[in-house]
Amino acid sequence: MPNPASAPNPEQRLPRPGRRQGWWWAWRLQIVAFLAIFGPGFITANVDNDPGGIFTYSQAGAQFGYLLLWTLVPTTIALIVVQEMAARMGAVTGKGLSDLIREEFGFRWTFFAMLVLGLADFTNIVAEFAGLASGMGIFGVVKYLSVPIGAAIIWLVVIRGTYKPVERLLIIFSLVYIAYPISAFLSHPNWPLALRDTLVPVVIHKYDYFLVVLGLIGTTITPWMQFYLQASVAEKGIGKKEYALCRWDVILGCIITDVVAFFIVVACAATLHPAGFVNITSAAQAARALAPLAGHYASLLFALGLINASLLSAAILPLATSYNICEGLGFESGVNRKFSEAPVFYWLYTGLIVLGAGCVLIPHVPLIKIILFSQVANGILLPVVLTFMLLLINREDVMGEYRNSRLGNWIAWSTSVIIVGLTIMMIATL
Repeated sequence: MPNPASAPNPEQRLPRPGRRQGWWWAWRLQIVAFLAIFGPGFITANVDNDPGGIFTYSQAGAQFGYLLLWTLVPTTIALIVVQEMAARMGAVTGKGLSDLIREEFGFRWTFFAMLVLGLADFTNIVAEFAGLASGMGIFGVVKYLSVPIGAAIIWLVVIRGTYKPVERLLIIFSLVYIAYPISAFLSHPNWPLALRDTLVPVVIHKYDYFLVVLGLIGTTITPWMQFYLQASVAEKGIGKKEYALCRWDVILGCIITDVVAFFIVVACAATLHPAGFVNITSAAQAARALAPLAGHYASLLFALGLINASLLSAAILPLATSYNICEGLGFESGVNRKFSEAPVFYWLYTGLIVLGAGCVLIPHVPLIKIILFSQVANGILLPVVLTFMLLLINREDVMGEYRNSRLGNWIAWSTSVIIVGLTIMMIATL
């Protein structure tokens, strides 16, 4: 019988990690953990670069060159502040924002928020399918073919999938935004001038200047983003333990989405502005105008980014609206549930896609007026949503130790007041 004292110790057979190896393993575990929760913040922020946003950034570059790049710095900070609060509430409470509003403020306020949000989201959904039609039109595909096929693909992906596969596909769509940095480099911009105008604000006392500034800020923070992000965090099962990594997901998404916006402005500032092409009516028009100025490939990449943005936004917005309304009114919701388990959720999602795509196919529909109406509706709802969020996140019975700090409250309330003021100015301007 072997002597136990002479038997090899299992722990002795394992190599003892040195300091470098331990450091590497710790980082490796952190990366794996981050990838496990990665998605909600990144996807939500990137969907913000929808066709309306791309048009606004293109107009800013075409009309004022690099001068408005500085606005992306404070808007990025504001976006991070608001999105982080939504993600934190989702991780701590395990509930969507609609759920919390209904539980804490009652059905009347919830019904008002859901009604205005639904109207605003629907007009935005129409705008996303209009962007898809415009983008595919650059490649010679008529809207009567591109819009129904795009709507069918989006519907099938969500109806047939579960949360994780749908999320992975949306992340892949988000990565296609790399087309805009490449398009910007192919435009051969004046990088020193672009960097200077990013870091040093230049204010021009002109009506058009302030109008575009308001548009840039107004297209960055919208009500549906807060509802969708918090619902996604809750459905993914991200809790208090994962909150720190979830926060980095939000910060990374906000930074990347405004970096993409930076390159869109740069591409148009380097090409359309010097050529005197200062008034554009759509993102597709900007893509076409790039061809003779920056080259065929720059134009195609810009158009590809527009098509990708349209598909991604057209998938997320109906999903976000269905989440929000069903949560607010107490119906079952979630991509992980079957059609029979959440019929209202799926029928609402289906109806939004069918009606949104159908409106684009109707001849002579005033799409510009629809887009303007959606901005007004967003402007009406945004102050209400921000107030709800700040009241909820400071309640001890809801958030416990995860309430805002004094500094956090000061930043959040200041950001909210600025956003509300600019939103009121934007509505008055419209």
